Amino acid sequence: MSKEPFILYIDDERPALDLVAQALKLAGYTISGVSSGEQGLALMRQRKPDLLLLDLMMPHVSGWDVYRAMKSDEVLADIPVIIITARVLTQGLTLIEGLPPVNDYLTKPFDVKRLIRAIQQWLPSTP
Repeated sequence: MSKEPFILYIDDERPALDLVAQALKLAGYTISGVSSGEQGLALMRQRKPDLLLLDLMMPHVSGWDVYRAMKSDEVLADIPVIIITARVLTQGLTLIEGLPPVNDYLTKPFDVKRLIRAIQQWLPSTP
C-alpha cells in the first residue's frame, strides 16, 4: 500500500494559496498551505513533504531563507522544490550560489495545468 504524496505550499498571499489548494485537490493531490516561511519550516520538520511549492517574496522569513534552510538540513534537502513567484529568475533555476538548483519555477500569474505538469514530473507516481 503506497502512501499518498503530500505537497506543501508556502505563500503569504491567501488567494494564491486557496487557488492552488483547490486546483490540486481537484486533481487528486493532498496539499497543505501555510502563509509564512516560519510556519512552512515548522510543518516540514513535523511532516516531511514529498514536494514543496514555494513563493520567494514573503515578509520576515522569505522563500530564499526557507530554501537555504531546507537545503542545509540533511533531512529536508532532498525535497523537490517548485518556485511560484511574481519575480522572474535571471539565473535560471539556481537561487543561491553553492546550493542545488530548484526543480522548476513558474511566474505569477501562472497556468494551473502547467503547475500540474510540473508536479507530475517530480512526483511521477501521482494522479
